Amino acid sequence: MSFVEYSDCIQDGDVAIVYLNHNSVMPVKVQHGAQTQTRYGVIRHSSDLIGQRYGSKVTCSKGGWVYVLHPTPELWTVALPHRTQILYTTDIATITMMLELKPGSVVCESGTGSGSLSHAILRTIAPTGHLHTVEFHQQRAEKVQEEFTEHRVAHLVTVRNQDVCKDGFGVSGVADAVFLDIPSPWEAVGHARAAMKRQAGGRLCSFSPCIEQVQRTCQALVDQGFEEISTLEVLLRVHDVRTVSLPLPDFGPDSRTETSPNHAAISLKTTTAPREMPGHTGYLTFATKPRT
Repeated sequence: MSFVEYSDCIQDGDVAIVYLNHNSVMPVKVQHGAQTQTRYGVIRHSSDLIGQRYGSKVTCSKGGWVYVLHPTPELWTVALPHRTQILYTTDIATITMMLELKPGSVVCESGTGSGSLSHAILRTIAPTGHLHTVEFHQQRAEKVQEEFTEHRVAHLVTVRNQDVCKDGFGVSGVADAVFLDIPSPWEAVGHARAAMKRQAGGRLCSFSPCIEQVQRTCQALVDQGFEEISTLEVLLRVHDVRTVSLPLPDFGPDSRTETSPNHAAISLKTTTAPREMPGHTGYLTFATKPRT
């Protein structure tokens, strides 16, 4: 099992994603002899998981069932333990596209946080790219390094525990793209430029929840010679699909048709917009370092 490679069957030591329902998934470290308790009963790893194919439907001890799925960055984003506020798929998809990431890309990231974006970057740049990620908090840096090793992507990433605003990314002239998710990104723009490839240019993205942070970051980008500076906000609106019953119109008596009482209504699938929706997550500021 790896977050960047696919395996058919569940093996001892894998991290599997247990799908309980549309709104509930959980990561499970598969271990011989271990058990996992769910609302539908116990899952016994030795008999229920090890050797089964990913995507299998597993019956729990109380008779309920779950699906056991191969881990992906998308599933990890909704299942991971939160050590910080994380980025979700809506923003992640825009970031990976706008940074022009591809297999072989070298990326610098700060801060690592809970590793939600990191896993998506690693899947995109594998098998020959590399991620240099910086986390200020020592315990978070150590924990995310453990997760990268457990998820078998440690060969694609270097984790550094340092202050990116003071010490930079620990590399110079190697990055195709830089991502900043820190309280004062304007203080790291100079280090970001130094980390990027000198001749080839590159792309930068900064995520900030407050417009005042965006203003100061944009000014720092201008001062450092970045071009094509733009800020956007991605809003997700999920529609609810449901079955509704609508009455058939009554146009009065008509000798040509006969309307049966049993056919006075019709059922159909439709969608409804949410009455309330989560709005602002953060602003994404993108910029290009020109070729020199």
